[in-house]
Amino acid sequence: MRMVPRLGHIAFLNVLPLTYALAHGAAEGLDILRASPAQLNGRLEAKNLDVSGVSSITYARHAADLLILPDVCIASDGDVRSVLLVSRVSAEEIKDGRVLLSDKSASSHALLKIILRRAYDAAPVYETRALVPSDPVPEGAAGALFIGDDALELYHHPPDGIYIYDLAREWKRLTGMRMVFGIWAAARAFAAAHPEELRLAHRRIAAAFRDWETVKDAAISEVLADGRFTRDELRAYLGSAVVWQLDEATLAGLRLFYRYAAEDGLIVRAPEIELARV
Repeated sequence: MRMVPRLGHIAFLNVLPLTYALAHGAAEGLDILRASPAQLNGRLEAKNLDVSGVSSITYARHAADLLILPDVCIASDGDVRSVLLVSRVSAEEIKDGRVLLSDKSASSHALLKIILRRAYDAAPVYETRALVPSDPVPEGAAGALFIGDDALELYHHPPDGIYIYDLAREWKRLTGMRMVFGIWAAARAFAAAHPEELRLAHRRIAAAFRDWETVKDAAISEVLADGRFTRDELRAYLGSAVVWQLDEATLAGLRLFYRYAAEDGLIVRAPEIELARV
């Protein structure tokens, strides 16, 4: 009997091409779990998933057990709009203040720490917790890190008296490189034992992003009902602010991110990037 690959799917708009594809036939033969990046990281680490979209930093922490799927990622080459530092004071004034980190994230935690240390000479006290756009910087905090759809909402509707820093733009200013926030990774044991199923999962994921331009209008139409974002906002975001091609330039940005994370003590070492054979 053919095994059914367990695929973790990020429940954010930044992967709408895959969300749309899964809703229109691509989920056939796959067991799908939808969750936040932080939740999927834990499920993949615990071997409760075979393939998943995860925070890019997860691979660096578990490279002995994981392979990166080629061709696809979640990245930006400038403003990403959905990974934001929201603060009561300028970044230059944060220093040793209290900064809250979204409990939905992992890579962005490391990225913010790198940027604040290297670009703003800041060493805040960090605290991970649930955050909501209606109270972006809770009392007693200097700033807060938002990701995903909540961050995109704050980008388009910034509160009065609040500073907003796009972390992909900050990374670009610091390094000149692209920032890779998410990847698709496979458990090495699964890849070795079930190569055909791995290729099936990769084909479905890669095809969803490759075919985006042909389904973009239909896919965006399906998520407009809640009124949170406009069509123009999503068209400017998907495939422009956020991009999905894991090419050599993007891999170079990922390697630099891992190097800085290791130098700053956020991971034990910068891993060699090993792509799955699909």
